Amino acid sequence: MRPRDIQSILEKEFQSAVHGHHTPVMLWGPPGVGKSQLVAQVAQRHTASMIDIRLSQLEPSDLRGIPFRDHKRVEWAVPTMLPHEDIHGEHGILFLDEITSAPPSISAAAYQLILDRRLGDYRVPPGWAIFAAGNRQGDRGVSYAMPAPLANRFSHFEVETHLDDWALWAYENEIDERVIAFLRFRPEHLFEFDPAQNPIAFPTPRSWEFAHRALQKFSDSPSLLNGALQACVGPAAGIEINAFIDNLQDLPDIDAIIAGEETSVPEKVDLQYAVATALVGRAIKASKTDQAKTVIGRVLNYALNFPQKEMGVMLVSDLQSAVGDIIFEIPEFDQWADAVAEVMLYTEFQ
Repeated sequence: MRPRDIQSILEKEFQSAVHGHHTPVMLWGPPGVGKSQLVAQVAQRHTASMIDIRLSQLEPSDLRGIPFRDHKRVEWAVPTMLPHEDIHGEHGILFLDEITSAPPSISAAAYQLILDRRLGDYRVPPGWAIFAAGNRQGDRGVSYAMPAPLANRFSHFEVETHLDDWALWAYENEIDERVIAFLRFRPEHLFEFDPAQNPIAFPTPRSWEFAHRALQKFSDSPSLLNGALQACVGPAAGIEINAFIDNLQDLPDIDAIIAGEETSVPEKVDLQYAVATALVGRAIKASKTDQAKTVIGRVLNYALNFPQKEMGVMLVSDLQSAVGDIIFEIPEFDQWADAVAEVMLYTEFQ
């Protein structure tokens, strides 16, 4: 399932916790596809606490707590890493990450916590959602088969990569536009993981964020940048994005386009992807200013110039996803839509 839909499910499950309709959710997927980040984004949107517990790093007694004597009885000191309303708030997410890396003795200790929302006398606060994530057994990670009693305590979803969803996240999080442009040009490099090859560095949504960081640190040191990119996303993808970036010296003047000056579209397809991505980035920055409609209008006008209309559709689709319905209020949008009506999928803008 694509990340956009997973986010919607997690949102509903988070909101349903307080009403008693919550079902614990288990996210499956290979390393680096963004399972943990999807959960964290829900907590961030609601400014709610998220407690991340790695069961693989615990002993069974770590969850149950430490016993102590109270007169003639033995009580259990509940660990503070579990959610408590007076400490962590009324609403939040208890996230059991890497749950499939936990040995059976640990996962068994979580059965009652996940389904019954309790451990002995401890109760998970009613406003807290329970989410978990883990790798599949074929992903070459430390992974145990999930016991049937534990699996039956979750609803299960497999997280897939999707370039449009990743691009929207990348724009929102100010990922270097050169990375976005490259992956628009070479979408097959967004995620390349072959467990049979036992790779060390390989392209994933997570490692492309590392490549973004490498660009911020080593762009002024070409001799280091190539190696740094390969260290993040592997040799093949690293060499390709480095060559892609080297060619960007022939990019048209983006400032001139934003200023409304007549500017030709580059002939090379890779540069077309780069200019389209750069224009979306500029429009996003302008969307929070009083120049928003002017800048977006000029971007829409430029989108008409691409020799392949599909390139303009991609640009405007990314633009609408990023800036929202303001795009429909701009006269240039109607002109652009009329010009590309035979190739535009209207569902992109619903």
